[in-house]
Amino acid sequence: MENVLAVLNLGDFAQMFSKMGMFPVFDLAYYIVSILYLKYEPGSVEVSRRSPVASWLCAMLYCFGSYILADIMLGSSPVDYFQYNSHILLASAVWYLIFYCPLNLFYKCVAFLPVKLVLVALKEVVRTRKIAAGVHHAHHAYHHGYFIMVIVGYVKGSGVALISNFEQLLRGVWRPETNEILNMSFPTKASLYGAILFTLQEAHWLPVSKSTLILVFTLFMATTKVVMTARHSHGSPFSLVESWICHLLFGSPLGGGEEDNHHPPAAAAPSSPLKSREELSEGTRKRKAKKAE
Repeated sequence: MENVLAVLNLGDFAQMFSKMGMFPVFDLAYYIVSILYLKYEPGSVEVSRRSPVASWLCAMLYCFGSYILADIMLGSSPVDYFQYNSHILLASAVWYLIFYCPLNLFYKCVAFLPVKLVLVALKEVVRTRKIAAGVHHAHHAYHHGYFIMVIVGYVKGSGVALISNFEQLLRGVWRPETNEILNMSFPTKASLYGAILFTLQEAHWLPVSKSTLILVFTLFMATTKVVMTARHSHGSPFSLVESWICHLLFGSPLGGGEEDNHHPPAAAAPSSPLKSREELSEGTRKRKAKKAE
């Protein structure tokens, strides 16, 4: 990998990319997409009218849930991240604009597909950095705790999905069938695989620099998520390989997953466990948009 990048003269670019600051542009995109998915959730608009405090707390969980869960796992205070006032204020401003902007103008702008695709790509840049930072942080705390590195990196990349049931309780909703451990969406699976890769790199078992791995994994995540969002696809590029591996190792039945994800029956679409939480509710949210306005 390093030789290929050297030939393409991308080594310096990978180094600069890995050191590029995330605040405010990339973090802003992360907050917008996260809270946009919150607005797609059933009942979120009603909660924002009935209890703005509960709505704000849900939005903060969507934006900072991964940090909160990782801090709890590493023995730190779960409110540590709230000391960064600029991040909290920026996320709060995004929450207010998405839920309370007159005529829903801000929501309509960021939900416009070309704009949304750019924001989704920027969000995946932040996700990759969070996975790498989680593994690095765990490496310092537990130098040879490779499983801990994987778990913390995984949580940093998909923390909000892992605590989704708790967030649902704040909105007065209980949907245990959306448990992300039982039914992993593509971002959750990719966060797990990314955490494994960054752990192998941190342990020097993967012959590639961290900056190169960050660049390559970011390109994969951003490209895949943009294509899936543009196609309104609920599938996963891992489905075919996973089905064969599960059949080989665990005797799970082959087939069904890939086609069902891309072409779900109309009646079963709202409750398909193979979709991510935001994908499950996006259609419902859009159908109710006019009434909410």
